[in-house]
Amino acid sequence: MVAFKYRIPAGIPGAVNRAVQATIEAQVYDAAFPVLLYGVPVKIVSGLVRPIASGDAATVVYGFLARPYPANSSQDGLGAAVPNVAAIADVMRRGYMTVKLNNVTAATKNGGVYVRQADPTGPTPIGGIEAAADAGDCVLIPGCVFMGPADADGNVEIAYNI
Repeated sequence: MVAFKYRIPAGIPGAVNRAVQATIEAQVYDAAFPVLLYGVPVKIVSGLVRPIASGDAATVVYGFLARPYPANSSQDGLGAAVPNVAAIADVMRRGYMTVKLNNVTAATKNGGVYVRQADPTGPTPIGGIEAAADAGDCVLIPGCVFMGPADADGNVEIAYNI
């Protein structure tokens, strides 16, 4: 059994927290532009869900891709599942969610949430969540704030459109 001395993990990316306050819509994936992770901002193009792309403005963010419930797989580790683009997408339009924080800037309570839209690297992909503008490579997501610092794995809770 694991003992947590100081803080329990913040959650799993894409998991909706405080479900009572959440508004989640069923949407259809655009299979030609697959979303590869849960807990990332998504946009709607021609009625289909797509990931954020290079050069996108913050105003295109429609919501965050939520993990479907119930979801369990014996092949995927906890938090490692890849969205099934043949299924229906669950998009959180309002609520609290755990996301993966990228880059080195720490998240702070009520701090702005940024999405990378230029100059990707391995640890900082396009569409990834960050806590700073990073020389203009990230844009601030309107109505989205961190609810505190990230845990040791980089997972952090956000509030979106609350």
